[in-house]
Amino acid sequence: MSDKKVLKPSAAHPITVEPNKGRVVVTVGGKVVADSANALTLREANYPPAHYIPRADVDFGLLERTDHSTYCPFKGDASYYSIRAGDGVAENAVWTYEAPHDAVAEIKDHVAFYPSKVDAIEER
Repeated sequence: MSDKKVLKPSAAHPITVEPNKGRVVVTVGGKVVADSANALTLREANYPPAHYIPRADVDFGLLERTDHSTYCPFKGDASYYSIRAGDGVAENAVWTYEAPHDAVAEIKDHVAFYPSKVDAIEER
């Protein structure tokens, strides 16, 4: 039995997930790592919006799964990937919720990128 607390979005901590109206392109080391017209934008409380991109639109040949993991009581357990592109490695630059809590079920089979660990996340 898990002792992890599960919280639901509320007026005090709102979370919304909506289709992104544009195309989202992520680049690292001069390479396109993700390119999607089907991204979702998750807005959570006062955090910056995060773009969740379908796994099918991500070049997993550039990603390496890591042992790093975190837990969010609103979203669930997150797994991480590093990106190998160009001459470097962006450690734990990508996260995914493989079994997200019901409140954010739409982000299953999607990944998100830390803006500070990639060259660009562009909305076109």
